[in-house]
Amino acid sequence: RAKQWYQRRVRGSQESLQANVLRLKEYKSRLILFPRKASKPKKGDSTQAEIDVATQLTGPVLPIKQTWSDTTARAITDEEKKQSAFQTMRMYRANVRLVGVREKRAKEAAEDDGLGVKKKKK
Repeated sequence: RAKQWYQRRVRGSQESLQANVLRLKEYKSRLILFPRKASKPKKGDSTQAEIDVATQLTGPVLPIKQTWSDTTARAITDEEKKQSAFQTMRMYRANVRLVGVREKRAKEAAEDDGLGVKKKKK
């Protein structure tokens, strides 16, 4: 994943990431890697038969295919009207931010004997 400050290249959708992985695997399967020295091919270089058949491609190579889902308009339900996206996001952020403090308080409450006096550690 990219650094937090570099938001431009971050894609959150699992479907788009999976589509990109499949596209790159197809690209690698079609790739013909010529050896630097024909007399000493290294591991991963293409065979002589593949090199002889190779042709230069012009135009877009493996273009990204956009997939669109057909969504139709629908009426907003009463339950959706009651919910606030902003409030939901605020609560989620607060829960993430306060998770450590809440764990600490719960741990202290478990150590507390119920009278407001903490037990001494041995």
